[in-house]
Order: sequence, then C-alpha cells, then structure tokens
Amino acid sequence: MRLSSSYISLDRIRFHGYHGVDPQERVVGGEYVVSIRAKYDVSKAMESDDVADTINYARIYEIIDKKMQEPSCLLENLAGRIGKGILAELPKIEELEVRVEKKNPPLGGEAHGSAVDLHLINDKTF
Repeated sequence: MRLSSSYISLDRIRFHGYHGVDPQERVVGGEYVVSIRAKYDVSKAMESDDVADTINYARIYEIIDKKMQEPSCLLENLAGRIGKGILAELPKIEELEVRVEKKNPPLGGEAHGSAVDLHLINDKTF
C-alpha cells in the first residue's frame, strides 16, 4: 500500500468574534465559523499510532482561537492571519485551506453567511 495524499481537517469551529467594517460589529460582535484542511503526510502516524508523528488538532485550534481574538475589518485579513499562524507553527504542512464564514452578515437583507476561502501553498515544504 502506498499513501497518495493525506489531509487533516477541523470543520465548522464556532467562535464569537469582533470583526467587521461597521463599528457596531466591533462592539457587539458576531458568530463566525472556521474550517481548515491541511495537506500533511500522515504515513508515519499511520504506522506508529503516536501523536508526536502527526499534527495535534488541539494546537491548530489554539492558533485559530488566538487569531479570532484579534479583531480584523476584513474576513480576508482574518483568514490570512489564521493561515500564516498555522503555517508558521506547523511548517510541515504542505498546503492549507482556510475558510472563515461570518454568520448573518449585516447586508440589509437575509443572508445565511458570507465567507472567504483561501488555498495556501507552504513554500517551505517544496
């Protein structure tokens, strides 16, 4: 058996954050949902069954949580900071997808959410 590719994901993590262009969003805050998908070689962990041979999900969560505590005007900035933070601390990740969704954005109409999706390539792994 040969491993072709592997990913580690954290899906739909919910946060209350103070992000947005409108001053009211920075005071009241809102609900945000973050998902990540990291391309990472898990072949060693498949054999060893040792957390030291993979990426610790709890560490990824801590990085995201820290970035969510720092207000941003734009979802693009927030998603970029999350991505940079994860890749800086976990440099063996080859590629990273980051999705940040703002639930109920203030658009003047009904909208389930607005989101930014990033696909980042870690230049350090190539």
